[in-house]
Amino acid sequence: MKKPTLHFAHANSYPAGTYRQLFELLGAHFDVAALDMHAHNPAFPVRDGWETLVDELIAELEARYKGEPVILVGHSLGGMLSLMAAARRPELARCVVMLDSPVVAGWRARVWHLAKLLGLRERLSPARLSARRRNTWPSFDDAMRHFASKPLFAAWAPGVLQDYLEAGLAPCAEGMRLRFTRETETAVYRTLPHHIGSLLRRGFTVPVGYLAGRTSEENRQAGLGATRALVGKHLRMMPGGHLFPMESPALTARTIRDMIAELLGEAPSEHVNPSKFSGLHAPIA
Repeated sequence: MKKPTLHFAHANSYPAGTYRQLFELLGAHFDVAALDMHAHNPAFPVRDGWETLVDELIAELEARYKGEPVILVGHSLGGMLSLMAAARRPELARCVVMLDSPVVAGWRARVWHLAKLLGLRERLSPARLSARRRNTWPSFDDAMRHFASKPLFAAWAPGVLQDYLEAGLAPCAEGMRLRFTRETETAVYRTLPHHIGSLLRRGFTVPVGYLAGRTSEENRQAGLGATRALVGKHLRMMPGGHLFPMESPALTARTIRDMIAELLGEAPSEHVNPSKFSGLHAPIA
C-alpha cells in the first residue's frame, strides 16, 4: 500500500537536512519530502507578512504533487507557512501539524504591527541577534566546536548537530560559511506576520494540530491562546524548548504520527469562532 505523503517545511535558518533523523523515523509511515531551503529563491523574496514565502511553498506543492492534497508539517517558520498555505489553498492540504509555531493574534499582533511601523522590529524579534550572528569558520571542525560549546546545541540528540552542519555549511574563501544566510534569516524575523488573527477569522476548514515545546520561549512570548482557539483539543506539550524536534527526534516522530492519525480520523475542524481570538492571556501549559 502506498504511504501517505508528508511535506515538511523547516524552521528559519535550519535547512531541511537538519531533520534527517526525524525524516527517517517518519519515513516508516510516510513518504517524506521537503524543500531544501525556504526564502532563498530570488523569485520569492522575503516580504512583510511572508506572503511571498507562502507563494513559494504553494508553488513547490503544486509542482511536486500536481494538485494532490498532502499532509503538511512544519517547524516554527515552516509551521506558519504551512498554515498560511492551507488557509489560502485548502485543497492542497489534508491536515496541518505545526511544531512550535504559535499563532500571534490580538493585542500581541497589534503591538508587533506598531513596532514595524515605528522601526522597532529588531527590539521585539530575534533579528537583533541574527544580524550579528557569526557565519564563517576556518573549517568544518571549527564550526562543530563552536556550536557544540553552546547549551542550545548541546541539548540536541546525538548526530543532529552533525546533520545540521553537513546540510548548513558550504565551502567559501574563509573556510566554511552558513548556506542559510544571516541576511535572509534576519529578513524573515523582521517580517513576522501580524495578520494571522484576521486570516483565521475568515474560517479554517483544514484540521490543524499543534506540538508545543514545554519550555519554548517563543510560545511564552506569543502566548498559546490564539493557537488553542485554532486547534482545540489537538495540542500536545513536548519536553524541551523551541527546537524540540532536534532534541527528541524519535518522540517527535511518534507524536507527529499520532497527531496525524487523530486529525485524519475525524471530520475537518469547524470554522474558527472569531470571538476566541480576543483573549490571549492563557498560560502556555
